[in-house]
Amino acid sequence: MTEERGETEEVDGVLAALADPTRRHLLDLLAARGEITATRLAEELPVSRQAVVKHLAVLDAAGLVTGRRVGREVRYAVRPAALNATAQWMSALAADWDRRLAHVKHVAEAAERAARG
Repeated sequence: MTEERGETEEVDGVLAALADPTRRHLLDLLAARGEITATRLAEELPVSRQAVVKHLAVLDAAGLVTGRRVGREVRYAVRPAALNATAQWMSALAADWDRRLAHVKHVAEAAERAARG
């Protein structure tokens, strides 16, 4: 597998995980509160603890969160690396579109000048 293919799969996993509003809310809660248990997260959401654990598993598989066992509890925290890679991909995509749009603008302006002159 090439590095580019691995990066594409990572971005795909992040975007799929973030497609669900409950998972985005979980990520927001984790970012705001730091390390926290699924039980505490469930207290802040209209879903069961079991549903929270399933959502956290999806976020974990996408590389967005990590769980750390402390005694009988598992405490979850945000892992920013996958988000950073996705943000870089999105930034590169935006820059490419900006470049393309600037080229279209340049061509349109040149055609307008030629039509006037």
